[in-house]
Amino acid sequence: MIFRHFLTIALALASGLALAAPQPRNADDAVLRAHEAFRAGDPIRLAKHSAGLEEHVLAPYLEYWRLKLRLDELSTREAHEYLHRYAGSYLAERLRLDWLRMLGRRAEWQTFDLELAPLVQDDLEIRCHAWSSRLARRDEGVYDEAQAMWLEPKELPDGCTSLAQKMIAAGRLRVSDVWQRARVLLENGQLTAAQKTLGYLPPEEAPDERLLSQAASSPEKLLASPPRNLEQRPVREMVQFALVRLARSDPRAAAQFLGASPGERLPEGERKATWSWVAYEAARRHIPEAVQWYRRAGDARLSDEHLAWKARAALRAGDWQTVRDAIDPMSATARQDHAWTYWYGRALGALGNAEGARAYFLRISGQPHFYGLLAAEELGEASLVLEPFHVPTQDEVAQAQLNPGLARSLALYRLSLRTEAMREWIFSIRNMDDRQLLAAAELARRAEVYDRAINTADRTSQYHNYQVRFLAPFRDVFREQARVFELEEAWVLGITRQESRFIAEAKSSAGARGLMQLMPATARWVAGKIGIDYSPQRVTEIGTNVTLGTRYLKYVLDDLGHPLLASAAYNAGPGRARRWRDVKPLEGAIYAETIPFNETRDYVKKVMANTVFYAALHGGKALSLKQRLGTVPARSPSDRFNENLP
Repeated sequence: MIFRHFLTIALALASGLALAAPQPRNADDAVLRAHEAFRAGDPIRLAKHSAGLEEHVLAPYLEYWRLKLRLDELSTREAHEYLHRYAGSYLAERLRLDWLRMLGRRAEWQTFDLELAPLVQDDLEIRCHAWSSRLARRDEGVYDEAQAMWLEPKELPDGCTSLAQKMIAAGRLRVSDVWQRARVLLENGQLTAAQKTLGYLPPEEAPDERLLSQAASSPEKLLASPPRNLEQRPVREMVQFALVRLARSDPRAAAQFLGASPGERLPEGERKATWSWVAYEAARRHIPEAVQWYRRAGDARLSDEHLAWKARAALRAGDWQTVRDAIDPMSATARQDHAWTYWYGRALGALGNAEGARAYFLRISGQPHFYGLLAAEELGEASLVLEPFHVPTQDEVAQAQLNPGLARSLALYRLSLRTEAMREWIFSIRNMDDRQLLAAAELARRAEVYDRAINTADRTSQYHNYQVRFLAPFRDVFREQARVFELEEAWVLGITRQESRFIAEAKSSAGARGLMQLMPATARWVAGKIGIDYSPQRVTEIGTNVTLGTRYLKYVLDDLGHPLLASAAYNAGPGRARRWRDVKPLEGAIYAETIPFNETRDYVKKVMANTVFYAALHGGKALSLKQRLGTVPARSPSDRFNENLP
């Protein structure tokens, strides 16, 4: 209490002294310093740098930062005043989330329930607190609803851990449920979380820690000398975990163990479930036996992810019946995915049902994405229709300028507070119709915030503006470098759109930088090859970045000989792009769909679709997407590649 009184006096003094303190160059500098103080958890410095900024467009952030730093002592009146003043805004949503988490931790359920209703965002911990609130009112319907939370394949937040403990104490999570969660966590590589979960077991049901450690670190050793007492569940679970763990590094070795002892000693249902994991890992590594091993899984229940890889393994094997059999049991949401709509249509066509195939292609034909283009081509719609086309009026753009959330977002972008800016923008456009979205996209384009312009234009469903959706800033630079290195300009633009959305100062978590997202080692290697005076500071210069990026792209294309492979290599490296080929020639669309990395698979599809649109918009090669994808040549021992390519 004394500390809080002192802090209140200190804040008041800081506010008063701020007028006498040396002033920053301008208001934006003061906001940045206030943000630094917030990040450092320093309320006194925050108050000093916030003084006199009450009229700044980012004043709501300054106030939010002050409230956030004293959340534990925040009164209901203060919270309500802020939530009312900025009702419907991203910052009000953030404060409400923060406050609800605090109320949940304190079990102040009456206030929690009143404040929960206006929350827009879904949040797992808040859901768990809401269930705990209902339990406090003796609502036992919670127990069934919360089962899905229990099977989250990750560490649970504190609010959910507390709820789980209540469920266990009430006898609503049994030993079998604990094992089910532990198995999900172990299968997803969450070893620490699994160990915590196993701690809920009674001592007589818990696995031997040494056995768990061996299954995790040396599964092949455990399986070479398997325990004898497989009738005991803890022992059996560790053997299955060892098999799943081994399958991650060596699916064939896991299959060999599973097909003999100790696999034969497992109960039939558990053996089939383990076969499904071995098949899944084999499919992700393009091992031909994957389809056969999925058959050995029989009627084991497969997740959408496992079914997707069953379908992908069947695509590479040319087994269209299995493609169809894999898609049929997927959830309704998964079956509606553009990819599985297209491949189901292809499977129907290959199996002789042309009318059924046509019906599936019609569902997505003409939509502006990879499979929408392919479906249109299957239907014989060769020309790309870039309509309906809507250019926002000046009045519509002026209305967008008046949106407080968009104004705050653009101010945050101006200050290079990109994470906050992006979140503010996404929240602000979430309920916009197509015309409003396109006006917001145009506002971002004029502010040269190209990533928001592109992503916002990408969200429309009826009215589109493809010139903004497929922006091409710095066009002269791209055109010149594409000409110098004999690359298709539309492809280079398609790569850059996917890499950075044309944000020159973009930096990835891995350290890639600039328009074409070059890793430092790659930029240095290319600069050395072409004799450019390179320094890390220059890599975000537009001309330097595009020169180095296009030259590297040329090296990769010359080495691999196919734009599809080169696109995969640009994202995941040349070695992986080569390994993902097959022992036989492979349809380009199948190669793209069966890329093991989710990020690279999505990347390659978007790059190739982008290329089609950029070519149509800017007078490039009039090739269909299927023509561009072509056929990926088979792997051959006689292949020669530049092993020095980074």
